[in-house]
Amino acid sequence: MSGCDSDARDLIRLTFDKLSTDTVSESVVCPSCGAVSMFIGTTRNSFEGKKVVQLEYEAYIPMAEAQLKTIFREIRKRWPSVKHICVHHRLGIVPVTEASVIIGISSTHRSESLEAVRYCIDTLKATVPIWKKEVYETEGSSWKENKECLWAGN
Repeated sequence: MSGCDSDARDLIRLTFDKLSTDTVSESVVCPSCGAVSMFIGTTRNSFEGKKVVQLEYEAYIPMAEAQLKTIFREIRKRWPSVKHICVHHRLGIVPVTEASVIIGISSTHRSESLEAVRYCIDTLKATVPIWKKEVYETEGSSWKENKECLWAGN
């Protein structure tokens, strides 16, 4: 899909397929925008001294999509120059080094898209019902709460 100056696009994809940075980037590029900012969250190989072999994600998809749309509306209020917003989140098993989430946002200037991407990932982790289980090499597994999670027992 090539970028265009038509109406703003809000794109959400929750999938069990491997994610593509090219797909996200191409979906938000726009001739009137001088910036495309992206965030790529990948599976790292360790957590608190334990060797992580993979992550497993589950989601309540209808609620996750609704919450992402709420985040997109807030982004558009805070940064009116944002043109296109795209969030792809992987579900199921995500091996080490592979992307679990990719966010792309285009805007007229870089500061708005950079700020909007940071807000998007932080708010996604705090409010969107997507759950992560870390699977360790020798110590079993553990469901993890994001430190930003609003419903975490803080």
